[in-house]
Amino acid sequence: MKIYEELQARGLIAQVTNEEEIKELVNNGKATFYIGFDPTADSLHVGHFMALCLMKRLQMAGNKPIVLLGGGTGYIGDPSGRTDLRSMMTPETIQHNCECFKKQMERFIEFGEDKAIMVNNADWLLKLNYLEVLREVGAHFSVNNMLRAECYKQRMEKGLSFLELNYMIMQSYDFYYLFQNYGCNMQFGGDDQWSNMLGGTELIRRKLGQDAYAMTITLLMNSEGNKMGKTAKGAVWLDPDKTSPFEFYQYWRNVNDADVLKCIRMLTFLPLEQIDAMDKWEGSQLNEAKEILAFELTKLIHGEEEAQQAKTASHALFSGGSDDSHMPTTEITTENLNDGVINVVDLLLTCGLVASKSEARRLIQQGGVFIDDAKVESIDDNITSVELEKGIRIRKGKKTYHKALLKPSQG
Repeated sequence: MKIYEELQARGLIAQVTNEEEIKELVNNGKATFYIGFDPTADSLHVGHFMALCLMKRLQMAGNKPIVLLGGGTGYIGDPSGRTDLRSMMTPETIQHNCECFKKQMERFIEFGEDKAIMVNNADWLLKLNYLEVLREVGAHFSVNNMLRAECYKQRMEKGLSFLELNYMIMQSYDFYYLFQNYGCNMQFGGDDQWSNMLGGTELIRRKLGQDAYAMTITLLMNSEGNKMGKTAKGAVWLDPDKTSPFEFYQYWRNVNDADVLKCIRMLTFLPLEQIDAMDKWEGSQLNEAKEILAFELTKLIHGEEEAQQAKTASHALFSGGSDDSHMPTTEITTENLNDGVINVVDLLLTCGLVASKSEARRLIQQGGVFIDDAKVESIDDNITSVELEKGIRIRKGKKTYHKALLKPSQG
């Protein structure tokens, strides 16, 4: 099976602008394509994961990826799927986040001569003259058409800023620049980027003519896969210091039954024949499928050794074992204690298991918090420093485990 047909069989393609041309390019290793990543945090998250997998598959088939870091577009912020204005980042934060992205991607995508390249749109966007952009780029965009775009709809309800309105122009200019300077003939993106990507092909047509336009391809990734990643955006990171390999493994181990085979098909590199044989799995077999998914994806991001350790720790934990060496852990300091104790509500908040005290209270009152396998009965319960010195195991619901330890005194 050729790569385009494999992408279809894995459910990765939702829509393309020129299907026959894209088949010809990617199946013969002639595509030079880009995917953009705006540096909104200091780590990639699982919302980026499908794009990285798609990039890796195409590279393995001989095509050339361009990783575009949004060091310039990060100054504006993508309004797609937002109901509020993104927080403004300082230039130093944007640069730091770009460096973090770069290090993570280098473990996943193969960079080098005739392989993948990484570029930063700050290198050309920050040099643009405002009046030149208005005349040379802005003149080719209809505001009426822009306001009908899906990426702006949610923001229109609360008020779309002029700053955000320019995001489509900047992203479109990226494709135009990459086409001219890097021979980029294809752009990939998620369902929320469709209008922005079509803006890029239209800009090329208007600026360079129909012949250039005929050479550009836009591919929309399947929105189902995009949604699966976005459900954990901001919560499950690819950086092991923000989401441990054990937590990463557990996230995929706990996906919904209805999503597990979809995730295996879209995100792992297991042969399709092996995945097709799982289609009829049900009941306890779906738990086995979840373990396969969790192991394969943890191995891709963190390596086989970490994946095996996470799998072993998960088995020990859920079979009633005592091995919690790979469990996410929070050190409680003496400053967190009041007269040698910490209230259980404060403990949940300190460990990052809840977003607020009200959430912690509600969780406890619903019987969803356990400490060392004993249900927490009251929001007034306290944990002593003696208990914390030994270490306690917290369980939130059925599947989220955490350990709390008293940090040793420095004296």
